[in-house]
Amino acid sequence: QVQLVESGGGLVQPGGSLRLSCAASGSSFSINAMGWYRQAPGKQRELVAAVTSGGIRNYADSVKGRFTISRDNAENTVVLQMNSLKPEDTAVYYCNTEVDEYGRLRYRIIYWGQGTQVTVSS
Repeated sequence: QVQLVESGGGLVQPGGSLRLSCAASGSSFSINAMGWYRQAPGKQRELVAAVTSGGIRNYADSVKGRFTISRDNAENTVVLQMNSLKPEDTAVYYCNTEVDEYGRLRYRIIYWGQGTQVTVSS
């Protein structure tokens, strides 16, 4: 069992910055990838940014050059630095991770955070 703890989010003016953080905790697991998705009202959930255990990063075209995803030294926490925020960035942002869990059986599981609201408005 893995738990995701999200922090950050809030209300910011256009052009401002926010930083989202997500920490994974538990035992007997390894992270394959970790990142953030977002979902705006009436729209599908989309990948914002993610990083694999090998350091491969992916960004949505709409955030490329403005957002940066990074991992801590233990690679159990991912931080999304969001700069030059636009109103269209307004959405609920969800932490996401794919992990391998080990015990009597091996499980590959995707976990989701509860989501944190990001609102960009003047």
